[in-house]
Amino acid sequence: MTTARHDGERRHALLLENIHPDAVTVLGAAGFEVETVPGALGEDALCRRIEGVELLGIRSGTQVTAAVLDAAPELLAVGAFCIGTNQVDLAAAARRGVAVFNAPFSNTRSVVELALAEMISLTRRLTDKNAAMHTGVWDKSATGSHEIRGRRLGIVGYGNIGSQLSVVAESLGMSVWFYDTADKLALGNARQCGSLEELLESVDIVTLHVDGRPTNRELFGEQELARMRAGSIFLNLSRGFVVDHGALRAHLESGHLVGAAIDVFPEEPASRGDTFASELQGLANVILTPHVGGSTEEAQQDIGNFVAGKLQRYAREGSTALSVNLPPLELSSPSTRCRLLYIHRNVPGVLAEVNGLVAGHGLNLESQMLGTRGEVGYVITDIACDPGDAVIKELRTLDATIRLRVVAPDPPKG
Repeated sequence: MTTARHDGERRHALLLENIHPDAVTVLGAAGFEVETVPGALGEDALCRRIEGVELLGIRSGTQVTAAVLDAAPELLAVGAFCIGTNQVDLAAAARRGVAVFNAPFSNTRSVVELALAEMISLTRRLTDKNAAMHTGVWDKSATGSHEIRGRRLGIVGYGNIGSQLSVVAESLGMSVWFYDTADKLALGNARQCGSLEELLESVDIVTLHVDGRPTNRELFGEQELARMRAGSIFLNLSRGFVVDHGALRAHLESGHLVGAAIDVFPEEPASRGDTFASELQGLANVILTPHVGGSTEEAQQDIGNFVAGKLQRYAREGSTALSVNLPPLELSSPSTRCRLLYIHRNVPGVLAEVNGLVAGHGLNLESQMLGTRGEVGYVITDIACDPGDAVIKELRTLDATIRLRVVAPDPPKG
């Protein structure tokens, strides 16, 4: 169990993997000394660097394991400056009272635009035309080159990215089918398929936009590729482990598929300049990009501000709005009150114990909120004055306690 009190001293944040400088600005303005590292860190290296760190920022190349969390007793929160959070042990973080945040919306448009650019490039055979021109061959033939207007697009995964792609693709004249394991509101004239098989047999272009949950591993293999219509195009801008690249290569070499664009891979280099290898290299009708779906300056700036804002608000106010592993709670910003931030095991009677203890010390509760998520509960309690060491000590000794923090009100200005 952990107790922390915020008394305005400079605190330590560590940002890895070339996170946008705006994140440094946001956290610095909130009172954090920010250390940046350009690349990802392995488990051992991160365990050595994380001592004393309260806020950790990563992208997709760093694994935050239970061992890393054990090495970081002062860690309050992890910010994944990307969409996915499968690189973080979310359950282990929750059990230690460490909040995890991500950027579920910030790079949506960038991924959508890359998907469209790749569809156009492949349907117009721009990869072949470009390669020929670089070898001095002038081939102006229209054979095999098509507009995307009127093409049938199949979207697997109709979340933030898939649904926005649906709207933009339809505005370009495409017909849209989608498949999702959950019922989703079809936007525009998009049609929801009852099965993945139905989608694969109906469309000209298949694009994957699924999340990183373990059940999506090897979602797309020989069976699914074989079901696609002859002459189709395949894109994956979601997770590398969802596609069997050996099977994909075979279907491209046979001519069953006429093109593919892949932005994510089962194994990816940790840093810029590291060696990359893939079974799909050397195929003229394949576009390979180094996991740059969200790598635009606009998206990275938006992500930097968004996730850093979530981290600093949690550190200063206790807000867990949009946290992916703790109960999502948000009271108004503390201004004249002291705030108790109590993370606990989700067992009966905790709220009564907390309130009885506080009332027993003559403290009046001014506002309070409780939420639970799985095995973890979170109580935010505002009181009019400093609770005192005795209250903190007694809260710490409760059997259900995971983590306790006290956030003091900001000093008056002027």
